[in-house]
Amino acid sequence: MPAPADPAPLGLAGFALTTFLLSAKNAGWTHGTDAWLGYAFAYGGLVQLLAGMWEFRNRNVFGATAFSTYGGFWIGLGLYVKLVAPTAQNGSQVSNDLAWILLAFLIFNSYMLLWSLWTNWAVFGVFLTLEVTELVLVIGNFNENSNAVKAGGVIGVITAAVAWYTSAAGVINGMVGRSLLPVGSPPAGNVGRAAPAVTPQPVPQR
Repeated sequence: MPAPADPAPLGLAGFALTTFLLSAKNAGWTHGTDAWLGYAFAYGGLVQLLAGMWEFRNRNVFGATAFSTYGGFWIGLGLYVKLVAPTAQNGSQVSNDLAWILLAFLIFNSYMLLWSLWTNWAVFGVFLTLEVTELVLVIGNFNENSNAVKAGGVIGVITAAVAWYTSAAGVINGMVGRSLLPVGSPPAGNVGRAAPAVTPQPVPQR
């Protein structure tokens, strides 16, 4: 049976687009619209979750864990906004809920950030910028500080841009058979046990 195509560029694209839309809202650029919500279910959620399942088929535990978890994050966040937030007694409860949700994913992201040192610089950059985004949003929501939430939104846009670049590198490099868009070597070098990279080396087309 031939190996399946690399699902990482698709998963990264779903993550990037949904992160961009929500971050633009958090930054105050979208005048309060919820354009991100539908894509939290369909693209950042379902499509990214499917990418995670395909990564299991590729025996890539790192990619499978990352994509499946953040696919679940987007679906869960969408359900919270649609089903739970409208029943909250006040805005403070929603901010506190979001802070705890983001804190939980910050803990997850922290060990994924550490392990991403054995992937490549592009993937490491995604997890690093996401770590900062989540940290700033946790602080902003716990303290109900709108300026911190806006700052988290701006950093989130940067995170989306890094994820889009990494996705584009996976698509383009795989098609041309060389590293046209560089992703770098593993930041940790050859120290310790290497994890499988989310974006593998390009494979020349026949």
